[in-house]
Amino acid sequence: MNITRIFRAAAGMAAAFSLLLSCGAGKKTPAADDARQENADVAPVALTAFSPDSAYAYVGRQVAFGPRVPGTEAHRLCGDWLSAKLKGFGADVTEQTATLTTFDGTRIPMRNIFARVNPGAERRILLLAHWDSRPWADNDPDESKHAAPVDGANDGASGVGVILELARTFSKTNETTGIDILLCDAEDWGEESNDESWALGTRHFANNLPIQGYMPSAAILLDMVGAPDATFMREYFSQLANPALADEIWSIAKSLGYGDMFVNRMGSAVNDDHVELIKAGIPTIDIIDYREGEGFFSGWHTSADNMDAISKETLGAVGRVIEKYINRNN
Repeated sequence: MNITRIFRAAAGMAAAFSLLLSCGAGKKTPAADDARQENADVAPVALTAFSPDSAYAYVGRQVAFGPRVPGTEAHRLCGDWLSAKLKGFGADVTEQTATLTTFDGTRIPMRNIFARVNPGAERRILLLAHWDSRPWADNDPDESKHAAPVDGANDGASGVGVILELARTFSKTNETTGIDILLCDAEDWGEESNDESWALGTRHFANNLPIQGYMPSAAILLDMVGAPDATFMREYFSQLANPALADEIWSIAKSLGYGDMFVNRMGSAVNDDHVELIKAGIPTIDIIDYREGEGFFSGWHTSADNMDAISKETLGAVGRVIEKYINRNN
C-alpha cells in the first residue's frame, strides 16, 4: 500500500512526535525466535464469521483491475467497485474527491471512500487502508522494471480486502457499535527523500473531516497484512498515541493463537497513513508487517507484489483479531 518509512526510535514522546512530520521508507519488524517459541503451543482459534477465502477474493478482485495508480482507468474502475461493494453491504458511503499535486508536480485525481456501517451508533470504530498502488516498481531487483507500476496485492489491496470482509461480516448485525471505513487514496505516490510526499489522501481526509468534530472511539490502520510470513510488532508512534488499544489488539491476537505473528514487543517507528490522523488528534494504531533487520516483505515496491505474495492464513489471522476486538467492544 503506501510507502511508509521507518524512523529510528526516538528517546521520548516529544522527539518522536517531531518525527511525525517526516515520511520515511520501511514498515515492519521481524519476530524474535524466542517470541515465536513462546506462542508455538497456542493453537489458532477458528471463528465462523470472518472468511479468509472471501478476503482473499476481495484482494484478487482489486488486483484484477490492474495497478490502481491515480488517474488511470484501473484506478477509476476499482474505485467504482469498492464504493458499490460497500453500498451493497448496506453502508452509507460518501466520497471525497480532489485534485492533488504530487512531489514531482503531477496533478492526480484523489478519491477517498468513506463508509459507515450501522451509522446510527454513537460509538464508532474506524478501520482504514489505502487502496491505490505504487506508480513505479522502483525497488525491483530488475532495473528494467523500475518504471512499471505495481499490482499492490499486499501493499494496498490486502488491508482493503480484510476491511471489505469485515464490512460484509458485520453488515447483517444490529450492533451497538458502528464501524467506519476509510479507503484512502494517493498514499503511495512519493519519493524516498521527500518526507511530505506520502499519504496525500489521508492528509486530505484529516484536514477535511466529513463529519464536524469526528472522533472515533478507536482507529486501526491495516498495512501489508497479507504476506505468508508476516510479522506485526507494536509500531512506535501507535504505541505513543494509543497504548491501551495496542495492548488490547496484541492480547486478543495471543488469545487466538496468533502470538507468533503479532509479536508483543516494540518495533520500529513508521510514518504511515495513521500519522496523519494522529496529527489531527485521532489516536490511531498501525498493524503493519515489518521485519527487524530485513524491512518490508520481499515483494515491496516490486513486480512481485502480486497474488503470489498473499496468504489466506495471514488475512484470516488479522481479520479474526479485528473481528474479536469489534465483538468485544459492542
